[in-house]
Formats: sequence, structure tokens, C-alpha cells
Amino acid sequence: MEKRVVITGIGIWSCIGKNTEEVLSSLQEGRSGIGIDELRKEMGFQSALTGIVERPQLKGLLDRRMRVGLPEEGEFAYMASREAFVSAGIAEEYLLANECGCIFGNDSTAGATVAAAKLMDEKKATTLLGSGWIFQAMNSTVTMNLSTIFRLRGINFTVSAACASGSHAIGLGYMMIKQGLQNLVLCGGAQEVNAYSMGTFDALSAFSMRMGEPTKASRPFDKDRDGLIPSGGAAALVLEEYDHAVARGANILCEVVGYGFSSNGGGISQPSDVGSEIAMQRAMKDAAVTPADIDYINAHATSTPQGDMFEAMALDRLFAEQHAWISSTKSMTGHECWMAGASEIIYSILMMRNNFVAPNINFENPDEYSAKLHIATERVDTELHTILSNSFGFGGTNSALIIKKI
Repeated sequence: MEKRVVITGIGIWSCIGKNTEEVLSSLQEGRSGIGIDELRKEMGFQSALTGIVERPQLKGLLDRRMRVGLPEEGEFAYMASREAFVSAGIAEEYLLANECGCIFGNDSTAGATVAAAKLMDEKKATTLLGSGWIFQAMNSTVTMNLSTIFRLRGINFTVSAACASGSHAIGLGYMMIKQGLQNLVLCGGAQEVNAYSMGTFDALSAFSMRMGEPTKASRPFDKDRDGLIPSGGAAALVLEEYDHAVARGANILCEVVGYGFSSNGGGISQPSDVGSEIAMQRAMKDAAVTPADIDYINAHATSTPQGDMFEAMALDRLFAEQHAWISSTKSMTGHECWMAGASEIIYSILMMRNNFVAPNINFENPDEYSAKLHIATERVDTELHTILSNSFGFGGTNSALIIKKI
């Protein structure tokens, strides 16, 4: 018999807040975390826009031996996971006595890789490199570090699936628990924000050039959108088998009821309305719900001309004449890339638990596709029972998750 999967803990470190309390306030107020990175101007970036994410101070929280192997995104992930375990009521003693898995989405370690390469050029001897660089530069850096720090002994691997990485990580954790293979899994996504991680995106002219108005630059679904804004941080969620959570008296935040996926099978950077629609349909089939049951959709919409258009087409086909509100929290956060699929589930949980829909800020002029959608331009105070969250990425990877209030 398939198991039920619930979320009992959440933690986040992002440009709109360094914990769930700060993030909730930003979502309610429609507050943007986008700003200008002066270093990017010096490095010759076309756009210096980015989510402004504070680097955590780990001295006093982790010993040096643990800190040396953590890259920037690993530091973010540690802070988010720390909060998630506290939220779930799980202490170190519990983790030592019980098995917990770890699945995170992460698809780059550019900052650590470039730094190590520069040291090699400078020292001309690999033996002079510090021991931490290998652990910082591997793509599995987040899960290997978190599993070591928290002494996790369950399933342990990294999902590398572009901007759907965090969503797929939750989907895979959900499947592990649903099939009875794990009782407890720490899931999430992490994204570095250093300039090296975003130079190649800038080279593609993928970023907004609206540098005179940073907080108005991310404009999902708006006719005048001119590109995404890179961002990052980390999001962590504790997924748990329902009976296991009840037995230990956990505070259940919501239930994960559906996971859908697909691949477009087209161009490497080409979005697809058909592919995204298939992922959403699979998630709804898995959750045994219909479009009429969905109260809110956290859209993937990144503020790119093509991506938003294709998602709007798919959403219109599935949800036309339905009541579901739609918004993209990327209007406030920018595109958190490998982290986005996980952070947007946390944003959705915060909305569900506090009875509101966060606004799609900067949506002023609809185009022919977004004009058909039920987009929340201001905060909407309403009860949310069933939420769909979309995440799509380069290479045509698509993921959709559905959560329900218990």
C-alpha cells in the first residue's frame, strides 16, 4: 500500500528573507529582493541585476573542519536545513538514532571551481591547494556536506536538472517515501549567486537590462518583460511518512499529493507548452485532482519573452474558466534557478498556512497570452487548500508538484 507523504519542516535563505518569518513578510507585502551587483559591472556583464543574498556567518555555528568544504551554495543550504530541522522538531539526537535521507537540487559549483583553478595557476602545484576544494567543487557538494554535518544515513544524492532541480528533488523524495523506502528525507535546492555562476547566462543576453529600476525588472507575464534576473540561496524541506510524523507528534504543515514530469525533446533552450502541460497533467493525475480543485498556481514564469508565453498557453488550456489564482513569486525573488522549485514550494506553504496569494508584482500590461490568465496583481486574501507549483529548465526538463492542506 502506498504511503502518504507530508511536510513537517521548512527552512529558507533567500533574497527576500533569511528565514521563513522574514520571507512571509516579504510575500505578504510584495517586497522585491532584486538589486545591483557592482562587481558585475566591473567584470563586463551586460546586466548587473541580481537577487541580493547575504552570505551567512558560520563561525560559531560550524567548526572550521566543516566550514572548509562548504561552497557558497552549501552555506546557504546549511542555514536553510538548520531551520527546517528546528521547524520539524528534529534535534541532533533524533538524527543520530533514526535514518534520514538527503536529496537536493544543485546544478553548478562555478565559484569554487574558478577559485580552485585560479589557485592552481598561481601556485603551479596542486599539492598547495587546500583539502576543501575538492568537496566544494563537486556538483554533489550540497548533499555530501549536509549528510556529513547532520550525520544523515538514508538515501543521499544530488539532482542536477537545471532550473527544475529543486522541484525534482522534492518529487524524488516524495516517491521514496510513498514507496516505503524511507520515512524521513531532507529535500531542497541550492543556488550560488557569485558572478562566475552567471557569466554564461549574461553572455546569452538572458537577463533584464532594466538596471535603472531593479525592483521593477522582474516582470513575469508582463508584455514589457525583457529577461530574467538571476538569484539564489537555498530552501530545505523535511518530507516525512504520515504515520511516522503522527507517531512522533510532528506539526504537519501540508501533504505532498502529486508529482509530474516530462521532457520536451526539442531544442536545448526551447520551452514547450505541450511539455509543461504534460507535467501538470501527470501531477494532477497522481494527486487525483482536476483543474477545478486547484486553488493557486505558483507559475514557473521567469520574465523571459518565450518561457512565459509557452507556460501561459499551457495554463490557459488547462485552467481556463477555472477559479485558480496564478502568480509568479519570481517577480519578487528573481529566478532562483536550481533552488527555485524548492523555494517556491515553501512560498506556497507559507501562503497556504496564512490564507493569501502573493502578488505577481510588476504585472502592468498583459500580452495576448497572459491576458487570458487569472493573475493576482495584488495580494489576495483567500483560503488555499490545493496548490500546484511549476518548474521548468534547460534541456526541456519539466516538473510539477501539488501540495494539499491537511
